[in-house]
Amino acid sequence: MKYVLISGGVVSGLGKGVTASSIGVVLKACGLRVTSIKIDPYLNIDAGTMSPFEHGEVFVLDDGGEVDLDLGNYERFLDVTLTKDNNITTGKIYQSVLEKERKGDYLGKTVQVVPHITDAIKDCIETVAAIPVDGKEGPPDVCVIELGGTVGDIESMPFIEALRQLSFQVGPDNFCLIHVSLIPVLGVVGEQKTKPTQHSVRELRALGLTPHLLTSRSAEPLLESTKEKLSKFCHVPVENILNIHDVPNIWHIPLLLRNQNAHHSILQQLNLLSQATPPDLQQWTEMAETYDNLTESVRIAMVGKYVGLTDSYLSVIKALLHACVARSFKPSIDWIAASDLEDDSAKSTPEAHAAAWETLKSAACVLVPGGFGDRGVRGMMLAAKYARENNVPYLGICLGMQISVIEFARSVLGWERANSVEFDAQTPNPVVVFMPEGSRTHMGSTMRLGSRRTLLQTSDCITSKLYGNSEYVDERHRHRYEVNPDVIGNLEEAGLKFVGKDESGKRMEILELPSHPFYVGVQFHPEFKSRPARPSALFLGLILAATGKLEAFISRQNGT
Repeated sequence: MKYVLISGGVVSGLGKGVTASSIGVVLKACGLRVTSIKIDPYLNIDAGTMSPFEHGEVFVLDDGGEVDLDLGNYERFLDVTLTKDNNITTGKIYQSVLEKERKGDYLGKTVQVVPHITDAIKDCIETVAAIPVDGKEGPPDVCVIELGGTVGDIESMPFIEALRQLSFQVGPDNFCLIHVSLIPVLGVVGEQKTKPTQHSVRELRALGLTPHLLTSRSAEPLLESTKEKLSKFCHVPVENILNIHDVPNIWHIPLLLRNQNAHHSILQQLNLLSQATPPDLQQWTEMAETYDNLTESVRIAMVGKYVGLTDSYLSVIKALLHACVARSFKPSIDWIAASDLEDDSAKSTPEAHAAAWETLKSAACVLVPGGFGDRGVRGMMLAAKYARENNVPYLGICLGMQISVIEFARSVLGWERANSVEFDAQTPNPVVVFMPEGSRTHMGSTMRLGSRRTLLQTSDCITSKLYGNSEYVDERHRHRYEVNPDVIGNLEEAGLKFVGKDESGKRMEILELPSHPFYVGVQFHPEFKSRPARPSALFLGLILAATGKLEAFISRQNGT
């Protein structure tokens, strides 16, 4: 196994995840099979219990793993299917070591960070790296490992020591270290400063790891003099100093690396030059250039709780991008804080209330994504009601679907206090209920998670046609609450149709309003499986409906 380690210095948030994904894309374009591992040094077992404000979106995998959003980048860029084991956390490592200690596996030894924790990290990396993620048999050729945080963080020390041992263990031909660092520009002179990177590399070398390549993050392209200075003080050849400067969109980053011969330097270090082919990034180039040259845009109202931090909805944003680019549009996302739509905000913050409603009414379609808790729920219902009553294309995901059911029960069935038991435990009309298999005492990994099958109940619905008249779809889930099976009859009599159910037939997965041009709610998260070259069917449907092209598209799909 060949390992490429991506570490970061100076500050966090430099884009190590996108860099790691892009390096994977370039190596894959050279004919190699690539897998990825993300190391998160926090003590949480996984990302599932963290607020999106803390750590951005929680990405869900096929096997139900709740992981760091960078694994979403890996899956989208590399078009692979990762497992929960591809996200290694301090919590997972310590948990496994402590479980062994309790069982007596260490034979009376004093359990210590070195060697027991570091050995567990190495074993985990080597085991996970061998798992095929591209649907083919046998282990991948290269494993790209991203080490979260920055060099020098206390919590990442055991991982750095384990990776130092691993690099020594596998030998120099099987290990390539790429260090991502910031090159700031200070003052009116605009000089590119290398000192932060020098300090960062010095600290890394003091810990026993020497970078083979440097990836410098900067606003503008690096000057040759800056590269020479970095080479001299960081002991890295000039040709191995890469520069990722700001680009119009992140699809350019693999091309930027290819143009700087990053693949050649990495392949040379890993002794893979004879095995690899020149990188074929033709399709990727076309995709990046197509996006740059788009002129028409489509306005999408995103009504949610976490709109102050767009990373909370990263996969939704990417899925909208994939769908828009596929139809030659640029996405223009109008972020609306759901609470700004509520009647209370008309009194407390009238300007924000007026602006939110003006934005909603000028959008071509409405999307209500997932979320937890009751903040902003009334605003989401108002958005769903507006879209339903005014024939505006609507897509509700997870909570967004439940919102549309509550709103429909209140407005159409006249059940004024209809609600989810998540928001009102005493509601006389519980249209959304807690799932029987859920846990009320443990939060981590107790939801309905991962890829589940949804059976389409009729071929004569928009969802079935968008999915290519398939009888079923496999999509990823993340929820604790579901539509109450006892009220389905009432809702369907009033016109709301549940066109997708789980294999038991009792759990509602997809709803549609046949009298509406496009009013769809799904209990699953279609955004997690969207890819640049294969946009999610439902996101594509939303954009088609927003641009008045849905009927023509479905007719072409069905050959009518």
